Amino acid sequence: MKRSWKWIASIGMMSALMLTGCGSNEAKTEPEKEVTSSEKGKSYKVGVTQIVEHPSLNAALEGFKKALEDKGLTVEYDVQIAQGDPNNNQTIANNFVSNGVDLIFANSTPSALGALNATKDIPIVFTSVTDPVGAKLVESMESPGGNVTGTTDTHPDAIPNTVKFMAEQMNVKKVGTVYNAGEQNSVAQIELVKKELDAAGIELVEASAATSADVKQAAESLAGKVDAIYIITDNTVVSALESVVMVANEHDIPLFVGELDSVARGGFAAYGFDYYDIGYEAGQMAVKILEEGKKPSELPVQYPQNLKLLLNPKAAAEMGVEMKEEWKSTAELLEE
Repeated sequence: MKRSWKWIASIGMMSALMLTGCGSNEAKTEPEKEVTSSEKGKSYKVGVTQIVEHPSLNAALEGFKKALEDKGLTVEYDVQIAQGDPNNNQTIANNFVSNGVDLIFANSTPSALGALNATKDIPIVFTSVTDPVGAKLVESMESPGGNVTGTTDTHPDAIPNTVKFMAEQMNVKKVGTVYNAGEQNSVAQIELVKKELDAAGIELVEASAATSADVKQAAESLAGKVDAIYIITDNTVVSALESVVMVANEHDIPLFVGELDSVARGGFAAYGFDYYDIGYEAGQMAVKILEEGKKPSELPVQYPQNLKLLLNPKAAAEMGVEMKEEWKSTAELLEE
């Protein structure tokens, strides 16, 4: 009986070992799971430099962060707002370089220029930049060169379509604008506006605002002189857009704006796109740089993907604009 028990036990142990061996072999044939930077324990430091706070730039930042989140990246953000001060702007960029961030996200033209002045080594991804080539951020849209790329906040058809609407749908003869002549992206846009207005036989009346505190007075200087006001994507003016809306409402002047967020804030109309989208697209570029090892010089600058006409019926009523039925078939109407 004793010998028989040992024999049975040894057979059982051999069977168990054989089963264990089979299970081990099967496990080795299973496909490997894709590992994200979060699972690897890897994290990135991203410095965010933004010239001012306003809804469009804030939306672009949200889109940027969401793109990295969707790809599973673990990111430590250092978000710095320059409050419209060029000195603060440059100090922020210099500090990011000193702190050794892995990437700089520059949200506006001044922010991107400050970052480029601070480093030629750390990758820079921008958005909310109107004229990357004219600002000398990149060599060309297709081949940026250097350590900078990103998404622009100008669509080739936005300004021409806006001017065409003014001329053909509202019989505008004089257009007023307020902008900061110290912002390179604004100067570039105003040149385009002038070109389109001249071709349509419309006169441009300009007013400048060096700071957001100057915006209301500049807007008031246009009252009685113009048939419409057109506010481009100027960071100084957009940050104080409510002042322009107040003047437009008080004097029954239709207010055209350069971004959809500004329609929601009281503008009458815009051919625009969502800043969240261009921020998200910039974030996708950052993922390629951080995770795939791409260089900014290898990633062409991107234009906004979607352009649409958005009208604000409530603002139209405030500004004395009669909404035409035909507009409803060509534009989206802002819901109250």
